[in-house]
Amino acid sequence: MILRGIVELQNGTDVRGVAAKGVPGEEINLDDNKTMKIVYTFAERIKKQTGKQHIKLAIGRDSRVSGEFLAQAACVGAVCSGAVVYDCGLATTPAMFMTTVDPYLKCDGAVMITASHLPANRNGIKFFTRRGGIEKNELTSLLKEAEEIETSFLGGKRIPSDFLKAYAANIVGIIRSETKEIKPLEGLHIVVDAGNGAGGFFVDDVLKPLGAETKGSQFLNPDGHFPNHIPNPENAEAMASAVKMVHNSHADMGIIFDTDVDRSAIIDEKGDPINRNAFIAFISKIVLKKYPNSTIVTDSVTSTGLTKFIEQHGGHHLRFKRGYRNVINEAIRLNKSGEPAYLAMETSGHGALKDNYFLDDGAYLATLALIELYHLKKEGKTLSTFVDDLEEPAESLEVRYHINSDHFRKLGEKILEDFKAFAEDQEGWTLVQPNYEGVRIACDADHGNGWVLMRLSLHEPKMPTNIESDTIGGCQIILEKVDAFLKKYNEIEK
Repeated sequence: MILRGIVELQNGTDVRGVAAKGVPGEEINLDDNKTMKIVYTFAERIKKQTGKQHIKLAIGRDSRVSGEFLAQAACVGAVCSGAVVYDCGLATTPAMFMTTVDPYLKCDGAVMITASHLPANRNGIKFFTRRGGIEKNELTSLLKEAEEIETSFLGGKRIPSDFLKAYAANIVGIIRSETKEIKPLEGLHIVVDAGNGAGGFFVDDVLKPLGAETKGSQFLNPDGHFPNHIPNPENAEAMASAVKMVHNSHADMGIIFDTDVDRSAIIDEKGDPINRNAFIAFISKIVLKKYPNSTIVTDSVTSTGLTKFIEQHGGHHLRFKRGYRNVINEAIRLNKSGEPAYLAMETSGHGALKDNYFLDDGAYLATLALIELYHLKKEGKTLSTFVDDLEEPAESLEVRYHINSDHFRKLGEKILEDFKAFAEDQEGWTLVQPNYEGVRIACDADHGNGWVLMRLSLHEPKMPTNIESDTIGGCQIILEKVDAFLKKYNEIEK
């Protein structure tokens, strides 16, 4: 049976759609039938790739209200294909990939039902093989096939699996191995904000067995309505809530996860967030101590202060394109070409290390931070001292200009070319090269004392423009020039 409307659900390397009622004007377009067919097709493809008639798949979900329903449909699709399905129930996205490398399960593929930090009525699907997450072109082909494929029942079976416990035990093992102690976090107060997503396990299954005091942790219970705040380290309200949690509990460290725990950020003992550029700096310093001279690959909006920090700590900084798969794939490419690149990380909190399968894993980043906190305590130092040599800008802002055009991508590309020519004529402005996304300009001390990056959004008719300055008022000086340039385009709205 042909089932239309599947291809339109693609969002980069993920499936995303409306899966629950409740928002006026948003009709459900990701339901059980589409989920079943998509996962059935994924299973059939893995059978062809592996040459196996009966494969093993793991299926998990985050805490969304539609998650249990869609995960059940995913299990049906995989069982119909003849697969042995490990139904992992509530899980994290990184844990689902780990089922493919787990020495006991050895799954051929994995499916995660999640839409990350999107609103509660949304949901989606992420796919993994033993190579990692599938690529954008692979998903496009898969979804086209899913619309046309004829399903049948080939006699698979479903096996309940609490894999999140095994995943947590592995984290505990890593920390004990690195610290050579059974309870290395004894005497440390560490609190977690899970945002009612899937990250609540980290308190009972990781921190407490390691000896940490966790009183004051919040929103650990899974609740797909997300009643307290959006589970997103980039969200100002969410971060403010996590900061308050650290202040109120007088903790040594706070951790905040997104819904499916592939992103995280931390808060120091003073209640200062260590996220975005600061979190990249934090993880970079850890990596560079172990792997000097490594290239650190980041997205395009990272600061000049971060570049200086990475270089001062013996590394090389490569700004690449936005999109966590872009950043990860570039790091993988560099390694294949002979250039060591042990960390790929976005300002969003997606961070992937070569030592961890280049898997963007928020819990693993938190694990590295905990190990560093242990060492800092041994030295009589606190978390806030670890990246105190990172130069932060005096101010920063992002303006997302809207493009009113049916051909927004073509127009956006023309605007970028025009902006490049405009910038070359401006006193005190210098084009930054090499540059892999949009147009990046360095602005001297008399003309904003910072930088501006104008780029075209990956998915929306938007022209995001990021500005940073080392002088209060500098962002406004740069923004006024950008606004003056864009005034001639009637299709642009601020």
